[in-house]
Amino acid sequence: MEEMSNDDRQLMLSAIAQLEKAYAPYSQFHVGAAARLLNGEIFVGSNQENASYPLCMCGERVALYNAAANKPEIPIESLAITIKNQKSIIDKPVSPCGACRQVISEYEFRHNHKIRILLKSDGDEVYELDSVADILPLGFNGSFL
Repeated sequence: MEEMSNDDRQLMLSAIAQLEKAYAPYSQFHVGAAARLLNGEIFVGSNQENASYPLCMCGERVALYNAAANKPEIPIESLAITIKNQKSIIDKPVSPCGACRQVISEYEFRHNHKIRILLKSDGDEVYELDSVADILPLGFNGSFL
């Protein structure tokens, strides 16, 4: 994290702060996310579990939906995602689930703008991706409909 720009460090710190707000009584797997718009505004989210597992919502999607609900006309520039497993240390960054990848892809398609993705876990290592296409090859979007 020491090598990150001040803007990216602030974005990641916003995601890290969301770990405490995660509701994960079943998995003990906390996710914090922060989306920075092109205008510099940051919208955050954390995962929210439910005893009926299909009703759970990932932190990435909470942050993206928060941004889109408040500023639907402004593209998302970057998305920082961090995790903390209460049961064990995870020293390598973890990528978003398939559903979150698809939602990130939709926002890239919607605004015709790539979203940089920053991934972090317990260690100091941060992965930087230029676009969701780096982790969702052959993705599906509205151009097929």
